[in-house]
Amino acid sequence: MFNKLKPVWLVAGRELKDQFRDWRVLTPMIILVFCFPILMNEFAKQTVDFLNQYSANLILERLVPFSIMIIGFFPITISLVVALEAFVGEKERGTIEPMLSAPLDNWQLYFGKLLVGVITPLVASYLSIAFYLVMISRQNLIMPPFMVMLQLFLLTTAHATLMVSAAIVISVQSTSVKAANLLASFIVIPVAILMQGEAVMLFWGNEQVLWLAIAGVMIISLLLIRVGIAHFQREYLLGREIDTINLKWLWLTFWKNFRGGANSFLEWYRFVLSAALRRIVPAFLFMVAIAGFSIWLGYDWIMVNVSPVMAKASPEVLDKITNAAREMPSLAGLKDNLNAPFLFLNNTRAVTLIFLAGLFSFSVLGILLYMVNIGLIGGVFAVLQLLSVQIPGIQPWRIFLAGVVPHGIFEIPALMIGSAVVLYMGVAIVTPQTGRSMGEIILELLADWAKVFIGLVVPMLGVAAVIEAYITPALLAANLIK
Repeated sequence: MFNKLKPVWLVAGRELKDQFRDWRVLTPMIILVFCFPILMNEFAKQTVDFLNQYSANLILERLVPFSIMIIGFFPITISLVVALEAFVGEKERGTIEPMLSAPLDNWQLYFGKLLVGVITPLVASYLSIAFYLVMISRQNLIMPPFMVMLQLFLLTTAHATLMVSAAIVISVQSTSVKAANLLASFIVIPVAILMQGEAVMLFWGNEQVLWLAIAGVMIISLLLIRVGIAHFQREYLLGREIDTINLKWLWLTFWKNFRGGANSFLEWYRFVLSAALRRIVPAFLFMVAIAGFSIWLGYDWIMVNVSPVMAKASPEVLDKITNAAREMPSLAGLKDNLNAPFLFLNNTRAVTLIFLAGLFSFSVLGILLYMVNIGLIGGVFAVLQLLSVQIPGIQPWRIFLAGVVPHGIFEIPALMIGSAVVLYMGVAIVTPQTGRSMGEIILELLADWAKVFIGLVVPMLGVAAVIEAYITPALLAANLIK
């Protein structure tokens, strides 16, 4: 095992020597490491003085962790330049051919570049954070607890791994350093948006969600590494000289895979769509298992968090709930306000969002959105059970079956199938496919998603919308208490 890892260290050592020779990389990194914490420290002092006027103690406790997270992020963005030119920079300098002709496996070469790309920004981030902690230890600022500090260091590590992994994938697929640097915005902007959400969780003090964020970012990082290795081809690096956007080729490749050689609509349904559905069968079975877990999770969350609240509710609040429940038979009038097109567009938008989220996260975010949608079913049933305890006459199973099953037999399978295609796409992208470019693979996967979405998911959601708008309200009202 050590003999296989030794070439990785050789490549990493070569990269480190190149970096320490380049003052254009070291100078801004050193300035940022030691100057930015001073700026953040001054910002923290001014913020503390302002918030002390309003006794905002909760915000003060979260100010230092927020500053640490920002301080750890900025050195990574500067060091990202090194990862972006890991391969394409070698190509422009004319040093890539000796490197590629070396007796190294692809994964050894790739991991050598990746290792240096991750270690450099992490060392810079850790030094910057340590310098900031030394400064605030001498001031009247609240130090974060050990667990929060651990989360912040793990978040910094996860962000560095994610950004560098994406940068090296871009470096492999680009033909010039200029193109790679232009694509860097697709790394920095999404991670900055992600950090905004993490900052909200940090100010709220929701440590459990932060652990999930760390796990999610690391999973996406590992998938990016897998993508890079799966699509790393030495011939590709040497063969391509210029990037061109061939819209005609893009459309023809997509249309060829979407049509699948069918000569009629019936033939397309019979052979092309059925073949696409067979490919996603394992993913569909996995989504069924995830659905069961999500329903239980939604049910359990409501029972654990809402049940104590209702148990402590005053008689006046319970009377209001009872009166509202007894007025629910008027749901039959919902058919005058709800319409099938609105419901259809709403459900279609949900499936499309799952697709878009999964497309940019190798299915991870898509599956999370799917779990949230499916988990609502368990949450609704839990609420009905809690109401049945407080309000005699409510029959949870009857109401649940009347309100969910009629349109659910079409809507829920459509959601599962649409999400299964997203999962299949994520798995296919990270699977090595020799002799095919990454762009061609993505186009074929998009064609598969379009087949299933247009040929099956959309019709099922259309039928579900009609039932939900014109049949479910009446059935629901008939099964509610009078």
